[in-house]
Amino acid sequence: MPARLSFRPKALADTIRLTVLAKAEWPKYAKSLSAPHRRFAEQNGFVAASGTHLALPGPDGRVARIVAGVAADDAGDGSGGWMWGYAGLPLTLPAGSYRLDPEPATQAAATRIAMAWGIGSYAFDRYKKAPRSPASLVWPALADRRAVQSFVRADGFARDLINTPAEEMGPDDLAQAALAMAEELGMTASVVEGEALRAQGYNLIHAVGRAASRAPRLIELGWGDPSHPRVALVGKGVCFDTGGLGIKPDAGMKLMKKDMGGAAHVLALARLVVEAKLKLRLQVLVPAVENSISGNAVRPLDIIRSKAGKTVEIGHTDAEGRLILADAFARAGEEKPELMLDFATLTGAARVALGPDLPALFANDDALCGALLAAGIANDDPAWRMPLWKPYRSRIDSKIADMNNVSDGPFGGAIIAALFLQDFVPRGAAWAHFDVVAWSPWPRAGRPEGAMMQGLRAAFAVLKERYAP
Repeated sequence: MPARLSFRPKALADTIRLTVLAKAEWPKYAKSLSAPHRRFAEQNGFVAASGTHLALPGPDGRVARIVAGVAADDAGDGSGGWMWGYAGLPLTLPAGSYRLDPEPATQAAATRIAMAWGIGSYAFDRYKKAPRSPASLVWPALADRRAVQSFVRADGFARDLINTPAEEMGPDDLAQAALAMAEELGMTASVVEGEALRAQGYNLIHAVGRAASRAPRLIELGWGDPSHPRVALVGKGVCFDTGGLGIKPDAGMKLMKKDMGGAAHVLALARLVVEAKLKLRLQVLVPAVENSISGNAVRPLDIIRSKAGKTVEIGHTDAEGRLILADAFARAGEEKPELMLDFATLTGAARVALGPDLPALFANDDALCGALLAAGIANDDPAWRMPLWKPYRSRIDSKIADMNNVSDGPFGGAIIAALFLQDFVPRGAAWAHFDVVAWSPWPRAGRPEGAMMQGLRAAFAVLKERYAP
């Protein structure tokens, strides 16, 4: 088990009791303390404010208990959603081993707290040693350890992919990571690379990635009983995005190592599905490219014939994510999935509208969308539904091709991108599209600056509910 899970199987002599409270709970709890401990808390001005903690000494002078304060909506029995307050504890409490006192009263609460602790223990240490080791937690007695281990592994795996610079996370590196995961989990795997993409009709993927020194490719993983319902997961794998000939400014290009965040999401989701042994036939598709500039880069107003047969006029070379997803959607359609989810760091417009915390969710199926939104609330993994507004579809009509990849104006960019994708959704499939940022721009409890998963918990909860083993 990776060190970042940071759990102990049982309490030992050096284990410290840990009590987590909201500020409103402190007055009642303070009354249960000994008079010396109450005075100690008063002298230190401790009132269980969110993000603070107090170490209470024992008779021998060593720490006997730590009381930690969390926000009101992070406290309680876990029924209110994900406990980000707990996720902040592994790297803010003093190093050591802790056990919860009192223990969570339900399996749901115990599992949620343990997941939050595991996620909060994450550190990206590939290039620089982490400044400290996370505090460890004795497994809560009722926690579903297998579920916690599976989720924390998947979360850390995906965040590592996103955090790794493009120098060492190009299309080839992303493919190797996916193939290694497939071998570990017993999945089937194949890769279509370079000129073979054109030979098989994946002209959009090839066009976007052909200018890079590292060849574009389409990664495909499969798993499950062919007789089970088919589910496709598609993730945008732009390993670095210069904007192509429509080059981005420096500030817009700086974080483009994270433009393969959608691919990381679907690989993590696939890991969760396989380890949970859900009753579905899984297809994972990751078009992996680097959108670069050279003499053979795709040009504005070029027309490319997609895998689906539609011709696409290139209105802007920096609207490349929807192009590679379109060819992957066409491949998914060949397997006739009943459900398809895609994740993509697709538009700045979604970030302008909703900020970095809320991914934009588009869906062609109200029941699927409702389930994802409800699961998001239940798992503190919210999304916000945006409309597939049909009147805007005409904005991507082209005079000389079947469609353009952008509209001729600045309005409704996230909706325009989703409408473009909708044209390639497999016939009969319930589809949902997450337009995610995949990055925390500022540090918060359990969510340091860097890679961030969005919609992963909600999507897995819906798949688990629909295809329970």
